Amino acid sequence: MSDLTGKTVLVTGAASGLGAAVVAAVRDAGGRPLALDRVPVDGVPHEVVDLSDTRAAEAATKRLVDGAGGTLDAVLTAAGTDKCGALVDVDGDDWDKVVLVNLLGTAAVVRAALPALDASHGRVVTVSSSLGVRAVSDATAYSASKFGVIGFSRALAAETRGRIGVTTLIPAGMKTRFFDDRTAQYAPGEDANLNDPANVANAVVFALSSPRGSEIREISVMHEEEPSWP
Repeated sequence: MSDLTGKTVLVTGAASGLGAAVVAAVRDAGGRPLALDRVPVDGVPHEVVDLSDTRAAEAATKRLVDGAGGTLDAVLTAAGTDKCGALVDVDGDDWDKVVLVNLLGTAAVVRAALPALDASHGRVVTVSSSLGVRAVSDATAYSASKFGVIGFSRALAAETRGRIGVTTLIPAGMKTRFFDDRTAQYAPGEDANLNDPANVANAVVFALSSPRGSEIREISVMHEEEPSWP
């Protein structure tokens, strides 16, 4: 049984999707969630911030940790965005924002949280994607950012070995609002095999609950009929 009793966990993208599912799972496991998102997160100590503004993301992270008494046991970086389309067709600012939020925003939050995580021998769970290990057309920004998250996470694990734990979560598609603003060309069909984000959140809590000294470095979670794996 996963147990996070007394643990403080900062979750990015906490207002919806996987982030919201992790907030609920952390509570169910006895932990205390903190939240970062572009919108307020009801019932949770939170900061409203756009993670594409990396310096603002760092400052918001520090304020949350300070507000929690300086104690932080884990970070889960679920915030993410996408802009589908051929490279020449996607506006440059839109393309850049995907990488800013998904990769640089992840790094900014972890950077700001590291002193507190060092003090608690805490853990980081970064969120990549199945498109962080395989490539498809019209997803250059998303794949670049999610491949980058894997590289960042592996390097972070090497850099902080013995000080904190680092896990990379690699989920496939989930039943969330992530696809809501997509055209039909880029949206999953009604019969798509999408996982329940609550199942993925349970895997996050499992990783966060691993005994000290035992690390789950990478974990892939998907619907049993996911066609793209392996």
